[in-house]
Amino acid sequence: MQLTGDTINMLETLPLLEKTAFPALSRVNVSTLQVNLGYLCNQQCLHCHVNAGPNRTEIMTDKNIQVIIDYLDTHPTEVLDLTGGAPELNPHFRDLVKAARARNVTVIDRCNLTVLSEPGQEGLAVFLAENQVQVTASLPCYEQENVDGQRGKGVFEKSISGLQELNNLGYGEVGGNLELNLVYNPTGPYLPPPQVALESEYKKQLFEQFGIIFTQLLTLANMPIKRFGSSLLSKGQFTEYMTLLKDSHQDANLETVMCRNLISVDWQGFIYDCDFNQMLDLPLLMPNLKRPHLSDLKNATTEGLPIAVRGHCYGCTAGQGSSCGGALT
Repeated sequence: MQLTGDTINMLETLPLLEKTAFPALSRVNVSTLQVNLGYLCNQQCLHCHVNAGPNRTEIMTDKNIQVIIDYLDTHPTEVLDLTGGAPELNPHFRDLVKAARARNVTVIDRCNLTVLSEPGQEGLAVFLAENQVQVTASLPCYEQENVDGQRGKGVFEKSISGLQELNNLGYGEVGGNLELNLVYNPTGPYLPPPQVALESEYKKQLFEQFGIIFTQLLTLANMPIKRFGSSLLSKGQFTEYMTLLKDSHQDANLETVMCRNLISVDWQGFIYDCDFNQMLDLPLLMPNLKRPHLSDLKNATTEGLPIAVRGHCYGCTAGQGSSCGGALT
């Protein structure tokens, strides 16, 4: 078997993660279905735990898009959380959004902002606004040098342009129905600062410099897997970062980690406890099923099932906690 870069990263990090114990967790009722529509992306960021990029070919087909819609028809779901790669680059993205909204499901688009100016994506921002899609946008800093250093040259300028376009459509307005959240990731092997204080600084700097407003800042810890994990290994920082995460663990965060009420779906329709377990190929634990698919849940529930945990899970419970919805405490 020929090893790809993704496989090598998984083989490098997974044994190290397995050496660290983590408290047992079990699932509760699922309220969020998080779907990875593919690894194709117009960016190639240093911190990306998906290893997404312009040359990735993995993308969800219309057959599995229909499986998602069937699930929404048979399981009460509050939120459909669409991610990638750049989820908007999936040719079925808009059809899935419209199907979910027709079923009164809240849709989150995890947008890198630069995709709004990609050829072929004309009218994307208008489409998101018309369907009242919540936009959760990556912006690791309000300074150009830091953003371009992590996400690529020219990304900051395009990101600011994308935010201004969304603002012009009503996104981020206080009391409005178009939610615009920004996501902060640290640029190195350390924990994010307190979310509330950093949000205040983000709002001040972005408004004063560019007239940009947004709803909320979400701070996420970097996971020691895939591209970021490989970077830590190459710099001899993996063990140090894992020690930081473990030493900063807070038991109080265990009750609200996202894996307890979320199902993560990969581009092929297979299911996991979270996006990070998906990247490490740690399937959701279901009786008699080695690799469960979303279609297997037609007449089944995941409530009460154990969650597959490893050392990387400390990334969600360290300090103020970290989830796709930002800090936990």
